[in-house]
Amino acid sequence: MKDVRKGYIRPLDLRQGRVDMTHGSGGRAMAQLIEELFARRLGNAYLGQGNDAAVLPMPPGRLVLSTDAHVVSPLFFPGGDIGCLAVHGTINDVAVMGARPLYLAASFILEEGFPLGDLARIVESMARAASDAGVPVATGDTKVVEQGKGDGVYITTTGAGVVAEGADYAGDRARAGDRILVSGSIAEHGMAIMAQRESLGFAANIVSDTAALHGLIAAMRASGAAIRVLRDPTRGGVATTLNEIARQSGVGMMLQESALPVQPEVAAACEFLGLDPLYVANEGKLLAIVAPQDCDALLAAMQAHPLGRRAAVIGSVHQDAQHFVQMTTTFGGRRIVDWLSGEQLPRIC
Repeated sequence: MKDVRKGYIRPLDLRQGRVDMTHGSGGRAMAQLIEELFARRLGNAYLGQGNDAAVLPMPPGRLVLSTDAHVVSPLFFPGGDIGCLAVHGTINDVAVMGARPLYLAASFILEEGFPLGDLARIVESMARAASDAGVPVATGDTKVVEQGKGDGVYITTTGAGVVAEGADYAGDRARAGDRILVSGSIAEHGMAIMAQRESLGFAANIVSDTAALHGLIAAMRASGAAIRVLRDPTRGGVATTLNEIARQSGVGMMLQESALPVQPEVAAACEFLGLDPLYVANEGKLLAIVAPQDCDALLAAMQAHPLGRRAAVIGSVHQDAQHFVQMTTTFGGRRIVDWLSGEQLPRIC
């Protein structure tokens, strides 16, 4: 780092430079990495405080806090990368609780030898996602592990927001007669990841749906509909998320296969790989359970928003002591939509 001839620290080489152990040592090299790469891209008034923790204003309301670790492989995929994914995933976990996301914290685990150019690209993507969402990264941390003891980059993000009185969306609130809606076509994120993985020898024009959903949720709330539950069906997909809600609420559910929105190329990829799109991860879709009398109003509000144009009613809630999630197939039969057994798509988010 030190240029003895000129007596100053050379700027980071983002073309050929790589992360080394000094970047996690707590010394000058670490300070340079934080200043030139992280702070320059993520900078805002809160991050600029430069202390061990950020001091943040909090508006009235109940605090909502969520944290998530991101270990996606590959780090870059059609439609996104680990940087924007880390922002979107945590914002959505806060937003589906009915909260307005306010701040993010980010922790980076970097592997020795990781290209600085790729790291800059990830941080720039993260900065754009946070800026577009209006949710700043207020504080963060960086650690470096020896080569071979990581996988390039891991990112943990924590999100904080506030929820007003009356916005109580929880998994135990579904009631018999309620309707189940999804905000758009499913399984795109998981299949974009799978199409990118080199060992499959498989390619398709599938793009991840990763997106921040708090704007869509605000439009849904403004409709006045009696929303019971909101969830983002990430790992385990729609099927696992609905099983979680059914168990929490003590109800059963019946889906309609013909109503499920699945892009043709996604359906073809799932069939090729022997996967069920109901179990494939999403990163820019949500499930909503709403009182039956407000279903049409909520659906209209969702379809009027750019992130909900393909929203659909996919099923209903009913009484069932066994808490089964079932589906009426396109052939008129029925099948159990059980919990995901094992990990269908590892390292997906």
